[in-house]
Amino acid sequence: MSIHDTRTHRHRTVEVAVPGGTLTVAVWDPVDDLVDAPTALLVHGITASHLAWSFVVSQLPGVRLVAPDLRGRGRSEHIDGRAGMAVHADDLALVLDALGIDRVPVIAHSMGAFVAVVLAHRHAGRVSRLVLIDGGLPLDLPRDADPDALVSGLLGPTAARLSMRFADDEEYLEFWRGHPAFCGHWSEELERYLRYDLVDDGHGALRPVTSYRVMIEDTLDSNMGEAVPAALAALRHPTTLLTAPRGYRDEPPGLYAPGYLSRLLAHYPGIAHTAVLGVNHYTIIMAPAGARVVGSVAAQAITRASER
Repeated sequence: MSIHDTRTHRHRTVEVAVPGGTLTVAVWDPVDDLVDAPTALLVHGITASHLAWSFVVSQLPGVRLVAPDLRGRGRSEHIDGRAGMAVHADDLALVLDALGIDRVPVIAHSMGAFVAVVLAHRHAGRVSRLVLIDGGLPLDLPRDADPDALVSGLLGPTAARLSMRFADDEEYLEFWRGHPAFCGHWSEELERYLRYDLVDDGHGALRPVTSYRVMIEDTLDSNMGEAVPAALAALRHPTTLLTAPRGYRDEPPGLYAPGYLSRLLAHYPGIAHTAVLGVNHYTIIMAPAGARVVGSVAAQAITRASER
């Protein structure tokens, strides 16, 4: 039994060959071993891993859930080559091939939502519906933003954390206990996610596993590259956007300020929107209240995809 099993699912991992190496992919199988169980693809955020989805998984009994560690993250950190939204999207198509999945609803968080939009564009026949969680649509950034300033402004403390070193798991957990996003939201599931985030730095300490280089490439590509605008311009899949009212550090207004979000939704009238109240960019999927809303919306998308 995996320590990442839940009361509704059994957790396993498989390895999928992609250009430059091997992608680690988690599969949560329903405990009932339903042969005809529907499947959904889960895509995590910029410095996360597949375990960010543990809370949401428990809200989707009877659904087989496929969740890769994207290249540069988790146990897929050491894949060679460049990253970017198109590369991640092509990796996901190879995951679907390897698992024999033809067409699937995609539930994606933060940077993963930008990847999902590009997946739907580059491999349109593999995606049935999209649920984008606090990401996937353009952020409110200056058109001529300096790349370094953009990374610093968007990711600041998140980027700085990747250069930090920790003596052991407990020191890393203590670092996160003081993070404003998780005040009042600490849990065993969160601890397991954070412990998975650590690897040996080769010098007697532990480090967060995300590749700094890949994080920078992905940040610049998702906000300044051509793949996302092209994908959004061609978007035809049924799509729902869920947004959080607070940001990375539990600060208002979050990634999509209300006035900007209204203009954005007017520009993309085919996208349905739900505001998830009382959550921030992390706890929209990594705490029970947010996960319940996400799970409910995802379940509806999965059911509608299965009816086609």
